[in-house]
Amino acid sequence: MADRVLPGPLNDTAALREAVCIHTRKIFDSCRDKDCIEDLRVYPTISSQQYLSGAISVRPRSAELLCAKVDVDEVSFNRGYYTVDVKYFFKIKGTVFPCGAEITGLAVWDKRVMLFGSEGNAKIFTSEDSGIHCDKLGQPIAVVEAVDPILLSLKLVDAGCCDSLENELIEVPESTISMLGDGIVLGHTGRVLLATLGLFSIIKLERDTQIVIPVFNYCIPEKECVGGSEDDPCTLFGRIRFPIEEFFPPDKVETCEEYRTLIESLNQG
Repeated sequence: MADRVLPGPLNDTAALREAVCIHTRKIFDSCRDKDCIEDLRVYPTISSQQYLSGAISVRPRSAELLCAKVDVDEVSFNRGYYTVDVKYFFKIKGTVFPCGAEITGLAVWDKRVMLFGSEGNAKIFTSEDSGIHCDKLGQPIAVVEAVDPILLSLKLVDAGCCDSLENELIEVPESTISMLGDGIVLGHTGRVLLATLGLFSIIKLERDTQIVIPVFNYCIPEKECVGGSEDDPCTLFGRIRFPIEEFFPPDKVETCEEYRTLIESLNQG
């Protein structure tokens, strides 16, 4: 099979075999954002609240994106356009001074964008969902991609100086609270924990559609399956590559210069 085309870059000698109609999701519109979220309210866990009560200051440690709730609604005055509402749930960690204890909390941030999602009125039913399909008629599918945010700052302020307390968080899904490992304190006493985050995200609107693509050949696996029997564990171990990189640190790390400068400045602060 010398004429077989493999996945990867193509050369001029590659020959198309046929055109194939496939069912997939087409991206109709997308956007990317670099958001700096300032003074975001952090709701501490029950075990962390006791340390915050007597703390003088808080040093930021890390931020983790736990999950995101995504909703799509049609824009009535602009056909084919939709608003995408995203509610992000972040796990915030810090260290209090002077006792040095680690504290954990939950921060929630709402974001809305408007994208073009085209129009469609077809009702789709498949055997995978037993013919039950309860999504909104003709709605595109919103896809949100985001990485863990950068925790830029973490501070304690008096509740009277915080304007963000006007809209208190009323309830949090149980599945999100379980990721924290402890309940959270929704109310506030005299002091409030605020975080500033840097978030990179991509939001897309997709629809199921049928498109024609060029085909070279069937995608046949090239590698043999690596396995071993329970009676011969040493043979299986012998096929594993020695992890040299785990013993020796790399000479350099491929990092964006702007990102590296930001991290260095945060470490100095």
